Amino acid sequence: MFKKIAGVALLASVFATSAVQAHEHGDAATARAFLKEISADSSTFQGAKGTAFFQELAKGQHPRATVVTCSDSRVHTNMLDKTPEGDLFMVRNIGNQIATAKGSVEYGINHLGSSLLLIIGHSKCGAITAASGDYSKLEPAIKKELDTIEIKKGVVNIDGVKTNVNNQVAAAVEEYEELVKERHLVIIGAVYDFADDMKQGSGKLNLINVNGKTDPAKIQAELTPSDIGNETDPVDHSKHH
Repeated sequence: MFKKIAGVALLASVFATSAVQAHEHGDAATARAFLKEISADSSTFQGAKGTAFFQELAKGQHPRATVVTCSDSRVHTNMLDKTPEGDLFMVRNIGNQIATAKGSVEYGINHLGSSLLLIIGHSKCGAITAASGDYSKLEPAIKKELDTIEIKKGVVNIDGVKTNVNNQVAAAVEEYEELVKERHLVIIGAVYDFADDMKQGSGKLNLINVNGKTDPAKIQAELTPSDIGNETDPVDHSKHH
C-alpha cells in the first residue's frame, strides 16, 4: 500500500508539539498516485468478495459494536476485526471523543442496536499532545474539538490518553446509564498501544475501563458472561467469513 507520507507529515505538523505554528501541505501528484492505488485495491477487494457479499450488505446493518476512536491514520479496523463490514459502526474524531460525535454514537446505539460501545485511545496521540499544551494558535475548528478534551497541561502522553479514555467512558456511562443497568449495553474503554508505552506488548489493545470500572478485578467481573448478558444466543457472524 502506498505510504501516506504527505498525510502523515500534515498530521505531524499539526499535533507534534504543544505550540504549533508551521504548516505542511500535500501535493496533487501524491494524491493522484495514491488514488490509483486506492482504485486498484478497491477493485481487488470487489473481486475477492464477490456479488453475494455485497448483496448481503445491501440488506441493512446490525453492527454489534459502535466504535469511537481517533482519526489517527495508524488506528484502523483491521486491528479489531478481520471482517468489520456490517459489524463495526465506526465513529472517528481527534481524541476519540463522545462530545464531538454524540449524534453518531446515539445512532449506533439507539437506532442500530449495538450491544457494545468501544472507546479506543492510542499511544502517541497527537490530539492529547496538543490538548495538554498551548494550542491557542491552531485553527478555530481544531481548537473547538481540543477544548472538550479534559486533561492536565504537561501530562505524559500515555497518561493523558488513559485519562481521556476514562473521561469518555464516564460521559458515555452517564448518557446510557439505563441501557448499561439493563444489560443492553457494555461500554469499554481501551488503549491501542502500538508504541508499547504501557509495557504490555507493542500493538496490544489494553482494556482499561468497563462500564466505568477501572480496577482490574472489577473489570474482570464485568466481563464475565453473567454480567454481559445472554451468552446462549450469540449473533451469527458467519456471513462475514
